[in-house]
Amino acid sequence: MDPRTLTLSQFQRHISERYEKADRARGTPGTWLHFSEEVGELARALARDDRANLSEEFADCVAWLCTLANINDIDLAGAICDKYLGEKRPEGHK
Repeated sequence: MDPRTLTLSQFQRHISERYEKADRARGTPGTWLHFSEEVGELARALARDDRANLSEEFADCVAWLCTLANINDIDLAGAICDKYLGEKRPEGHK
């Protein structure tokens, strides 16, 4: 797949098709732990300016975020459009 044409919806659907059965069985609390671990790994890579690892850690965070959205029946692209792409600025936006 060409990364220039990949959409968030396509990627979320891919994660669902490949992993959702196991993800739903693990549940939100267990999945949150995996997501949190990946965010921690991303934080370390950012703090250490570990350029070789940043791409992988960003990708892992997005994948686990899609997993959390899938098992909680949230369409990420729709949520982003609703909150950030409308005329009104999101609440709490600086």
